[in-house]
This record gives sequence, structure tokens and C-alpha cells, in this order.
Amino acid sequence: MKVGIYFDLRNPPPWQQNWSRLYGFALEMCEEADRLGLDSVWFSEHHGFEDGYLPQPLTMAAAAAARTRRLRLGTAVVAAPLHAAPEIAEQAALVDILSDGRLDLGLGTGYRVPEYRLYGADLGKRYTTTDQRVREIRELWASGRVTPGPLQDPLPIWLGYQGPQGARRAGRLGTGLLSLDPALLAPYREGLAESGYDGAAARMQGSFTTFVTEDPEADWPVVRRHLSYQWDNYRRYMVEGTDQPVPRPIDPERWRETGLAATGVGRFLYGTPETVAEAIRSYVKGLPAEGVFLWASLAGMPEEMVARHVRLIAGTLRPLLADV
Repeated sequence: MKVGIYFDLRNPPPWQQNWSRLYGFALEMCEEADRLGLDSVWFSEHHGFEDGYLPQPLTMAAAAAARTRRLRLGTAVVAAPLHAAPEIAEQAALVDILSDGRLDLGLGTGYRVPEYRLYGADLGKRYTTTDQRVREIRELWASGRVTPGPLQDPLPIWLGYQGPQGARRAGRLGTGLLSLDPALLAPYREGLAESGYDGAAARMQGSFTTFVTEDPEADWPVVRRHLSYQWDNYRRYMVEGTDQPVPRPIDPERWRETGLAATGVGRFLYGTPETVAEAIRSYVKGLPAEGVFLWASLAGMPEEMVARHVRLIAGTLRPLLADV
């Protein structure tokens, strides 16, 4: 199994630092991941967060492309309905060229009301629009109407669809599925079959909120603070612009205890490389899992901890997952 890291570039007010340093350090970690043999680095997208959540993942991927030589660069995800198909196709092609053919283009629907308002997009048609973006982007590359085109032919497209209906849609479009939820494999394969794809074409990969440490007890007081901020803040933004109440603060102790037994945003892996590797191996058993990417940093975490985390993922965790 391929192992990578994931960045959202959040700069929380309680630990806010110089923006240039924040981005520069993330690029240093991309270089370190490349040097240490990690397989991929992934970037996310959101808009209007008070902590400056990364708004343009393909721009960040272009910067990482210039600083790395081997590891693959992924977006998890570009919110496709917020962007025109030619824009995505052109930016993705440029990143693929700059990286010498190392881009994995992950697309998703997005879901936040304020983001759709900001971009003047139709939230009610987000799945239909995202499906259409996949078709349009492929056609733009195939027809040569976007120049220059990507180096990879085809450039891998992944859909970050969740739930059985979304998994089926990804299958029908013949894309990879950016999820490692075992419950989605059957509908994903059904969708592939409906469009005439071989079931063996199924490809899945995804992320876990994770912190790997050689000393779980010593690191926990710091980790729990950043874990709480990351998810309390994120869950507040999930319901912004709706009539849904703000979710209660998470219980970090419970998240630590439940680990992979939980689902959705309650899924948090914390422990030694051996503990985390065993949990991942058990969870993805039987899936056509090409890779997993783990959060490099929990929002605002000190640089020393992030650097140690990345090195531990590369040097100890990755070899433990090599035969999965």
C-alpha cells in the first residue's frame, strides 16, 4: 500500500503564525517526504474559514511540484461545482507538466452553503455538476481544446463521493473512489459494471485523521488540544448557513479510545506506528486500496511535532504497510 500525507494549511488564531512561514514549512515537509520515500502528498480546499483553510489546492500542488521529484501530488478534493471545467483542466494540466506526470486529480462536490454563495454556484445540483465536470475535463483534454494538455494519458481522476449513491456514481464514471469505507465497495463495483467497466478496475484510497507517535502518553496533552480545535471548528463550519445547530464539542478522550471503531468525523487513529499500522491493515482488508494518506498536522500543531510525525510516517509506518 502507498502511504502519503495530507495538508489543509490551517492557521488557527490561538497559534497563528506568519502566513509565508506556514506555507514555506509545508513545502519543506513536502521536500522531506519526497526525500524519505513517502508516496504522495495531498491538498484540500475550503473557503472563508477564520483560520485560512487552503482555498486553492492546485496552486499549492504546483508549488510542491517545483520542490519535489518523485512523490505523487493529489487534491482531496477540488470542489468541482465551484470552478469551471476549463479552469480545472488547465490548472491540472499545468501541475502535471510541472511535476513530470505526478498529479492525481481528486474532485468532489463540496457542501458548505457560504462557499456556494461565494462562487454563485447551485448547491442543489452539486452531484450532477460534479459528474458533468468529470466528463467535460476529459473531453477538454482529449480534444486538445485545452493547451498544453497533461503529460499523463489518462491523468488519474478520483471522486471524493461518500455514501452508496456517490460510490455508484464514481463507478459509472470509471474514476477512482477517494474513500476507504468498506461499505462503499459493493455499490462502487456495481456502478463500474453498469458502465461496462471490469470490476478489477476498482481503485480506492483515502485519508485518516491520525497522529503517530513513539510516546502516546507524552504527546497526548498537545495532540488533544489541536485535535479539539480542528474538529470543533470544522464541524461549526459544516453547518454554517443552515438551520442546523452547531454540534457539541468533541470528546478527544473518546475519539482516542474508539479509533477505527467510530465512523465519519469520529474516526481518529492515535498511537505507535505498530498500533496505527495494524488498525489500517484491519480496516482496509479486502478493499482494492491503492493508498492511504494521513494528516501531517492537526491544525496549528508545533513545527517540531509535525516534522517528527512526517519522519515517523515515512521511516516506520510506511514499511509496516508495504505488503498490504
